[in-house]
Amino acid sequence: MGKRKNSLSVLLASLFLIFALFLAGCTSDEDASTDEPSTTDDGGSDDGGSDTTSGDEGESSTEGSTLATVEDRGYVVVGGNGQLPGFGYVNSDGENVGFDVDFGKAIAAAIFDDPEAIEVRPLSAQERFTALQTGEIDILIRNTTWTTTRDTELGTHFAPTTFYDGQGIMVTKESGITTLAELEGARIGVETGTTTELNLADQFRKLGITYEQVVFDDSDSLVEAYESGSVDAWTTDKSGLVSRQATLTEPEAHKILSEALSKEPLGPTVRQGDDQWFNIVKWVTFATIEAEELGINSENIEEFMDSEDPVIRRFLGNEGELGAMMGLPNDFAYRVIKHVGNYDEIFARHLGPDTVFNLERGLNENWTNGGLLYSPPFR
Repeated sequence: MGKRKNSLSVLLASLFLIFALFLAGCTSDEDASTDEPSTTDDGGSDDGGSDTTSGDEGESSTEGSTLATVEDRGYVVVGGNGQLPGFGYVNSDGENVGFDVDFGKAIAAAIFDDPEAIEVRPLSAQERFTALQTGEIDILIRNTTWTTTRDTELGTHFAPTTFYDGQGIMVTKESGITTLAELEGARIGVETGTTTELNLADQFRKLGITYEQVVFDDSDSLVEAYESGSVDAWTTDKSGLVSRQATLTEPEAHKILSEALSKEPLGPTVRQGDDQWFNIVKWVTFATIEAEELGINSENIEEFMDSEDPVIRRFLGNEGELGAMMGLPNDFAYRVIKHVGNYDEIFARHLGPDTVFNLERGLNENWTNGGLLYSPPFR
C-alpha cells in the first residue's frame, strides 16, 4: 500500500512538472512574439500600407488604413486619364474633368463634404496598376476593364461597374471598310498595357484574319498616327473611340465599325487588403445608382429630407447607422448626391445628348429602364 502511494506521488509530481514546463514554453513564445518588429509600413505596400496588425488569423491587416491616410492628408488621390475627353481629361482651364473624375469627386464628397478634395494624377495604361499597388494613388478610376487576372493576380478589387462598354475599331470612311473581315492585312494601332491588344489577337485569330499590330505608349500618339495614315485603323473601347473621334480634325470622315470585339466593364479599382476602403468605394458608387432609381437628384434632394419613407430615410442618413458602419458620416449618400449628382446627372453632364458625344445610355440605363445598373439595398 505504501509503495502504491509513493508511486502515485511520483506520477503526480511528474505530471505537475510537465504542465509547468508547458506553461513556461507558452509564456516564452508569447513574450518572444511581442518583441518581433512590425513588417508593415505606411502607404507603400501592395496591401494598402497598413500600420496595424490583425488580432486573428485570416483578418485583413489593412482594415481602415486607406481611409485614415486619406483623412490625415485631407484629400483623395485618384489615378485617372488625362487624354480621354468625356471620361478624364484636362480642360482649357487646367481642370481635370469627366465622367470618371466625378466618381472620384463623389468619394471626396462622402468623406469631406467637399467634392474638390481630390488630386487627380493622370496615368498611362502601363503606369496605372503600379501606381495603385505601390500606394501612389488611393483609387484608380481610369476607364479600366474588370478582368480575372486584374481581380486576382494583380491584387486589385473592382468596385461596381460604372460604364458597360465593348471594344471597337475605327477606320476612315474613305477606306470603304465595313466589317472586320475587310481588315485583312491592315496595320492596326493599339495602346500598350491594355486589354485591347489581347482582345484584338483573340478575335482576329478566331476569324482567321491576318493583320499587323502597331503598339503605342499612349492614346495621343496612337491617334496622331491614325490621323497621319501611319496605321489603317485603331482600336480601343467604343466609348474611347467616340470620345477621340470628336477631337479629330475631320470627325465626320471616320466611322466606328458596328462589330464589338469584347465585353468591357469599366469601373473604380482599389488595392486588395483594405475591406473598409473597398466598402466605401462600392457604396458611394451604388449611391449614385440608387439615387437615380429613387428619383433623387442634386436639385430636388432637399425635398426628400422630410420623407417618411424608411428606404429614403436610411439612404439619406436620417435614420440608421449605414455610414458609421464604414467609418463615414451617416449622411454620406446625401453629400454625394448634393455635391455631385446621381448617375443620370453624371452621365448627362459628360456624355449625354447635350455634349459633343451624344451617347445613349444603352446598357448603362438603370435596371428599371432595361439597363444593367442595379444597386443592392441600402439597409
